[in-house]
Amino acid sequence: MKNWVLLGLILLVSGRIAAQTEDKKDSLKTEKLPAVAMDSITLAQADSLKKVKKKWMPVPKTATRLAFIPGAGQIYNRDYWKAPIVYIAFGGGLYTYYLNTIKYHDFLDAYKSFYIWDKSSPDYGTKKKELQNADAKVPVRVRNLLNTSSEYVNATEDQIIRQKNYWRRNRGFALIVTGLIYTLSIIEANVAAHLKTFDLSDDLTLNVSPKLNQPSMTTPTPGVRLVFNMK
Repeated sequence: MKNWVLLGLILLVSGRIAAQTEDKKDSLKTEKLPAVAMDSITLAQADSLKKVKKKWMPVPKTATRLAFIPGAGQIYNRDYWKAPIVYIAFGGGLYTYYLNTIKYHDFLDAYKSFYIWDKSSPDYGTKKKELQNADAKVPVRVRNLLNTSSEYVNATEDQIIRQKNYWRRNRGFALIVTGLIYTLSIIEANVAAHLKTFDLSDDLTLNVSPKLNQPSMTTPTPGVRLVFNMK
C-alpha cells in the first residue's frame, strides 16, 4: 500500500513540473520583443542619404576624343557656353582661309594672263609679245574685305606678283591660326574635364605646430610649421 501511495505522489509532482515547463515555453513564445526607438537625427540622416545623388564627373579621355569634333568636348563637359565660342573662332578661321584663297587665285589668274600656256605653241611658257613692256597692264578682280563686292582694276605684272604673294601668305597664316584654335579647343576640353574631377569642397584645414629648424647651425632655432590639409 505504501508503494502505491509513493508512486502516486511521484506522478503528481512530475505532472506539476511538466505543466510549469509548458507554461514557461508558451510565455516565451507569446512574449513580444521591446520596440527600439530610433533617434530622430539618425532618421533624418538616413533620409538625406537617400536623397543625395551621385555627382556627375566627366571622363577626360572621353572629353578629349569628342573634342576632335569642334565643340563636342565642351558640350560633353556641360560647358555649353563655350561651344559657341569654339564654333565662332573655328568657323572664322576657316572663312578667313577661304577669303584669302579666292583673292590669291584672282591675282594668280591675272599673273598667268601675261604668259602663253598653250602647250602646242612653240612659245609655250614665254611672256606674250604685247605684254613684254614693264608698264603693260591686265585687268584683275579686286574684292573687298568680306567679298561682298568686287571690281576690275588694271595692274602691272609687278603689282600683281606682290598682291599674289601677299594673299598667299595670308592664306597660310589663316590656316595656321585655324589649326591652333582647333588644337586649343581639344586641350581646353581635356583640362576642363580634369578640373571638374577635383574635390573643390570647403573642407580645408590649417594645422599650426612648433618646429625646430637646424639648417647649418649647431644650435637649433624655434620655428612654426604650417600644414594645409585639403580633402
